[in-house]
Amino acid sequence: MTSPFAARHIGPSEEDQRAMLATLGYHTLDDLLAAALPASARPPGSLAGLPSPLTEQEALAELRDLAARNTVAVSMIGLGYHGTVTPAVIRRNVLENPAWYTAYTPYQPEISQGRLEALLNFQTMVSDLTGLDVANASLLDEASAAAEAMTMARRVAGKANRTVFLADADCLPQTLDVLRTRAEPLGIDLRVAPVTADDTFDGVFGVLLQYPGASGALRDLMPVIEAAHAAGAVVAVAADILGLTLLKPPGEMGADIALGSTQRFGVPMFYGGPHAAYLAVRADLRRQLPGRLVGVSVDADGNPAFRLALQAREQHIRREKATSNICTAQVLLAVVASMYACYHGPDGLTAIARRVHRHALTLAATLKENGLLTTADAAFDTIGVQLPGPTEARAALLRAAEAGYRLHDAGGGVVQVTCDETTRVEHLRDVVAALVGASMVGSGLDAADVRLSVIDSDAIPASLARTSKFLTHPTFSAYHSETGMLRYLRRLSDLDVALDRSMIPLGSCTMKLNATAEMESVTWPEWAGLHPFAPAADAAGYTRLIGDLERWLCAVTGYDACSLQPNAGSAGELAGLLAIRSYHRSRGDDGRDMCLIPESAHGTNAASAVLAGLRVAVVRCGPDGAVDLDDLRAKLAAHEGRVAAIMVTYPSTTGVYEETITTVADLVHEAGGQVYIDGANLNALAGVASLALLGGDVSHLNLHKTFCIPHGGGGPGVGPVAAKSHLAPFLPARIGQGAGEPAGGPVASAPYGSAGILPISWAYIAMMGAAGLRRATQVAVLSANYIARRLAPFYPVVYAGRDGLVAHECIVDLRRLPGGVTVDDVAKRLIDYGFHAPTMSFPVAGTFMIEPTESESLAEIDAFIDALIAIRGEVDKVASGEWDAADNPLKNAPHTAEMLIAGEWSHGYRREDGGYPGGHGARGPAGGRGKYWPPVRRIDQAYGDRNLVCACPPPAAFE
Repeated sequence: MTSPFAARHIGPSEEDQRAMLATLGYHTLDDLLAAALPASARPPGSLAGLPSPLTEQEALAELRDLAARNTVAVSMIGLGYHGTVTPAVIRRNVLENPAWYTAYTPYQPEISQGRLEALLNFQTMVSDLTGLDVANASLLDEASAAAEAMTMARRVAGKANRTVFLADADCLPQTLDVLRTRAEPLGIDLRVAPVTADDTFDGVFGVLLQYPGASGALRDLMPVIEAAHAAGAVVAVAADILGLTLLKPPGEMGADIALGSTQRFGVPMFYGGPHAAYLAVRADLRRQLPGRLVGVSVDADGNPAFRLALQAREQHIRREKATSNICTAQVLLAVVASMYACYHGPDGLTAIARRVHRHALTLAATLKENGLLTTADAAFDTIGVQLPGPTEARAALLRAAEAGYRLHDAGGGVVQVTCDETTRVEHLRDVVAALVGASMVGSGLDAADVRLSVIDSDAIPASLARTSKFLTHPTFSAYHSETGMLRYLRRLSDLDVALDRSMIPLGSCTMKLNATAEMESVTWPEWAGLHPFAPAADAAGYTRLIGDLERWLCAVTGYDACSLQPNAGSAGELAGLLAIRSYHRSRGDDGRDMCLIPESAHGTNAASAVLAGLRVAVVRCGPDGAVDLDDLRAKLAAHEGRVAAIMVTYPSTTGVYEETITTVADLVHEAGGQVYIDGANLNALAGVASLALLGGDVSHLNLHKTFCIPHGGGGPGVGPVAAKSHLAPFLPARIGQGAGEPAGGPVASAPYGSAGILPISWAYIAMMGAAGLRRATQVAVLSANYIARRLAPFYPVVYAGRDGLVAHECIVDLRRLPGGVTVDDVAKRLIDYGFHAPTMSFPVAGTFMIEPTESESLAEIDAFIDALIAIRGEVDKVASGEWDAADNPLKNAPHTAEMLIAGEWSHGYRREDGGYPGGHGARGPAGGRGKYWPPVRRIDQAYGDRNLVCACPPPAAFE
């Protein structure tokens, strides 16, 4: 018996499920799964660790209780995380709006123009503020952006005899920790030391500087940059995005790369994430940029249009030759940051930065007036206060804590205080009272006694003051009123197809319902307002929630331990492979450096293996899409004693439950290797099979797929890594882990990665319960098989397993369509029917990979099937000559409203056949669904790459 929430989450009704089962020839869902799943994949193991399902009201009440256990003090800790104000119009209409958070990565740009414009704003914002030519569309967090800068510098320097990456000692400590994790497997000699212009830079290929430093110190970086360049090194600067409104930008100092976090542009601290990092480079390095890059091209009418640029750089194309395993961005948070910049504009941002800066100056001046020393002559927002000794420092921190403030203990008797957008005058008085009172034995100084030495002018050295303009594009001056911003956000969201509008049947991406009850608590201040380095006692609610979620994920997967730190699937993959590598090395088995990967695998798998310091050997797949056991045995023999792991996806990337998965695991284990099962397809296993019982030793899980964290247009995501007990000690380090315990190095800036969105998955599991999770998997498999069966006469299914069944997704063949019609033509034609295209040409070129998920209703599924069948009829009209091979609705798709109403109709088919196929949107197969009109016609991708523009074009371009 499923819960009331599960019944609402699962789209097909009980009656619909029976009808779908009848189409397939099965009586029950259990019968279907028994036929589809190999016996070796059953039973699923115990789900006893999962709770009895809660109603929506009960789950929200429990989340309220957990949230109340967190203590949201006034954080002045700094270290890359700052209090900020999310304008209510942006919070409500972006962060809390399904039109933005249920969208997918904009691989279909014609139906993604809204979020692409927002991301182009983000790139323009970053490029302007950093003074560099090209910025990407965001990365996971500041530390991983620094790691990407490190590997980019190595490629750019291109000198094999240089192995040293030099990071300044005043970089953020969490950045240095992640750099250590990432450098060692790649053979990079990471050296952390104060970097000055007097260094020789022998053997150094790259340098990382922090601006301002983690200590708050503000110094002129130009002499260091010039000296490093003279020695042939590449220089990256991690810069405070708000500070850059007042400070000379890194590009003007000569930096090659700039990186950082945009969190303080309106994104809550979220106990560490999710936040959008940025990465910007000089023009000649643009093809080296990792991650997404939005560019400007033209559509079929020559009108400007946005799309993802230079996609040949991406890991899913380059595989083991990839230079990064990043497969996503932090789109939702990048949109928030970009809209924050639009809302405030250059003058508003500068005013915020100036207020922060002057608060810090006022704090320093007042402390000096009261006899205390500050540690930096020049600072932007952070003041180091030298107390007589560690005892006094601890007393100061305690006094501040009792008054409701959290400061940073920098060691050696130094207490650091950081001001931010939320800092008020009374905060300064309270902090002065705490610091001065602790430094003077017997002092009874109270905040009421404090007289502030108010500073109302800037104190940035002239050589470091910004003189160049920024955010000069009209976009950043047009939406300062709430009315203007509200309508801008509505206009952009109306341009897109997201899950709130229709089904997004993306194979391998699991775009399912993100219920409002799951999402509702995320922006509560008790979850959103916590600093990731706050005292553990402040995070009692988070501690309980995280503990619950780790246990529940272990129950679902059959593993023994779980780390929630990885903030994307790519980070989870890397963490799992690093755990395997560390395990082998702990046993003295250092020679195991080979990772076997089936040729059908996700592109991230090979890229992650390389970044984990492993070599890649590709294992062939047979005609059924399964791993070729003979080739696997041959590879194991050829690399005897050197195999560290195999990475397999189950169900396979071909959408089938492979019969031989346990045999594959046994063979690799017999050869001394470990089995990594990619958890991307867990939506076909949760509640019905166990990754551990399949033979897995470690897996990453995509909470943004199986466990309902929404994709947000390409991020945020969470990619926890779960493992058996022998690998557990090597998972990423966590808060509270004892100093003597072994642990893998961190893979994210914050101890729990994107902790702020974990309440979503907690709520999903709590409301579904074991029976609900099992039923969701069963219905996902039912829906995929129903689609495969109905489409088979029109588009053959490429792979099938036992009894001709697929798992939760299916691949249909469009390679042999007559009349010169291509898979691209069908994808664009689906837009005219109001649907997002399935995953295209993966894992087989010229095919659709379709995943309906469990949350789509039978009516929606039938509408999608009917649209594809109708399109097949249109293909036949082209093949028969009824429609011209070059001028037909498929080749001209998608059809805009302007195309249909402007001027004389010169095409060889009716206007209504172009814009209202089968009466779609008015009375047709979609059951009266509203008509979606794409804002642009088909986009010329090649033109955009030949004429690369990655910042906001002038308004004249749209005239």
